[in-house]
Amino acid sequence: MSEKKLPDNLHRDTLAVRVAIDPSQYGENSEALYLTSGFLQPDAETSARRFAGTEDGYTYARTSNPTVTSFERRLAAMEGTEAAIGASTGMGATLMMCMGLLKSGDHVVCSRSMFGSTIALIGREFGKFGVETTFVSQTDIAEWKAALRPTTKLLFAETPTNPLTEVCDIAALASLAHSAGALLAVDNCFCSPALQRPVEFGADLIIHSGTKYLDGQGRVMAGAICGSSKLIKDVFGPIVRTAGMTLAPFNAWVVLKGLETLGIRMQAQSANALAVATWLEAQPQVARVYYPGLASHPQHDLAMRQQSGHGGAVLSFELHGDSADAVRANAFHVINSTRVVSIATNLGDTKTIITHPGTTSHGRLTEDQRQAAGISQGLIRLAVGLDHIDDIKADLLRGLGGLDNLTS
Repeated sequence: MSEKKLPDNLHRDTLAVRVAIDPSQYGENSEALYLTSGFLQPDAETSARRFAGTEDGYTYARTSNPTVTSFERRLAAMEGTEAAIGASTGMGATLMMCMGLLKSGDHVVCSRSMFGSTIALIGREFGKFGVETTFVSQTDIAEWKAALRPTTKLLFAETPTNPLTEVCDIAALASLAHSAGALLAVDNCFCSPALQRPVEFGADLIIHSGTKYLDGQGRVMAGAICGSSKLIKDVFGPIVRTAGMTLAPFNAWVVLKGLETLGIRMQAQSANALAVATWLEAQPQVARVYYPGLASHPQHDLAMRQQSGHGGAVLSFELHGDSADAVRANAFHVINSTRVVSIATNLGDTKTIITHPGTTSHGRLTEDQRQAAGISQGLIRLAVGLDHIDDIKADLLRGLGGLDNLTS
């Protein structure tokens, strides 16, 4: 069944509920879930052409699947890129990008404030295969420029970062990368295309953990890369086919449906996060709050320009303490005192989630790496959901109010 062609220049909220493959002969209005590992071929000749890539068509689910295609098309439309390719997880998408772009002798410049697993993957695992990486300040363009080499192939940043919400200047990094003949990749997990479209500022590739806000309810694992059709088809397509970091159809369908409510969720959760961050700044037990929507954030103005005027739904806050052990004990007390907020390491859920980055997301880094990334033992990350803000505040106050020997 052929679907009517969508007009150009639709808004992101409309793209989020309309872009997909054409309905089947049954005319379903909600996109179908295709649970199959293989696809029937009309004849041997057609099968040969499809497996050779000279004719479009589905052959084997490790390579492509109609449900996954719908997710890829919808996400690409929302990000403003020509194409996208799904992956099993966000880290799977990062692995796919590195495998497709890098070889022994190549060099990467990467923010030292990236997600801990990303630092380990690029710096340690790819280092085994002769790829060199220089980690630099997220916000100091001069450091990025000084790190460039003739062998630099990729600049990689996450903005805002996890968990300190540092914001990089995407346009400045894109200009720097392109002047060096390199590509700029941006991890857009925290903002999603509902709040930020890095391609509009010159980024070449956008990395997603669909596990987070794209799904939005903490149900499945998923990842994706958005970029040009040539890179997606010619560079990353063969990697998925041979390496198998394939996005499962069921997971793709769940995230596809999650995209439909992404815009309204991100606006509501961002508003909640701003309210909680403002309240935390006034608490005497809190030494500092990290949230791009606050005027006190060092990159507040930049964030408001790049992130459509919203700060996102993730914030972090630092507690007072006389020593690393004391401040860690204080952080654990606040976390353990919660009764409503979930203690978990995920984010992007409709349920508010609290975690201790120093022992979870960044727990496997060395202490030097944690210090370089600004991850102290007194740091707490809060991914604000759709719980009522008064209930979130009251839950945090159970722990904050029980802390003693703190200065105001």
